[in-house]
Amino acid sequence: MNRRVRAALVCGGQWHDFDYARRELLGELAAYDQVHTRVYQDYEGLGRLRPDEPLITYTCNVMPSEAQRAALAEFLAAGGRWLALHATNASIVPAAADADHLFCTPPLPGNLAQLLGSRFLGHPPIAPYTVTPVADHPFTAGIGSFTVTDELYISQLHPPLQVLAHTSFVGESTGFAEGHTHLDEPRPVLYLKQHGAGTVCYFTLGHCRGRFDLADLGVEDLGCVDRGSWTVPQFRTILRRCLRWAITGQLHPAP
Repeated sequence: MNRRVRAALVCGGQWHDFDYARRELLGELAAYDQVHTRVYQDYEGLGRLRPDEPLITYTCNVMPSEAQRAALAEFLAAGGRWLALHATNASIVPAAADADHLFCTPPLPGNLAQLLGSRFLGHPPIAPYTVTPVADHPFTAGIGSFTVTDELYISQLHPPLQVLAHTSFVGESTGFAEGHTHLDEPRPVLYLKQHGAGTVCYFTLGHCRGRFDLADLGVEDLGCVDRGSWTVPQFRTILRRCLRWAITGQLHPAP
């Protein structure tokens, strides 16, 4: 590419190590000398993106306003590319003191779930699980099944979706009001959601947490950091291919 690309990264929220995720994403974007990345903690100030300005989001409990959602819908309809990572689809609030669960996951505002293609409901306790990619898409070509230790997202889906990688889970999303599953069916990990000329690429992996990121929940120090899928080579490869698509619009697999 011989022109400058203005990318936007929204990275912020609760209960994750956003400093780590931001640094890792900016490090990947730095491989493209034509990219200038504007960084935000939320959607405020993002403004109206042109369709040639890729959007990357890594958030939790960060919701766009009505005006911002309208701008995102226009961005996609005009051909924009949005790479949404991990908890971008998550709205999580503490449950009432007398509830039999710890957290509720209320509906996302307005049309946000329809734009993203999903709404987070819950996840089981963090544990290893297998991700199975499709073989016939450039994002996942040459990558067989791999294991991650990450949050396994159970989501309410808004099809049609082109699922590029999935996992399986039947059981309880412990601590959550929703997300308890009884059907053994594929759980999307990576998918594409078309909006006219534009596309959302959603990748649920990428959990990370620092020692002090649960202080507002009463856990002052976890005693360790959690890097989740970020240490898994297959995750990094797929992420780089997704970022390359967001920046260039090209689907050819990168190394």
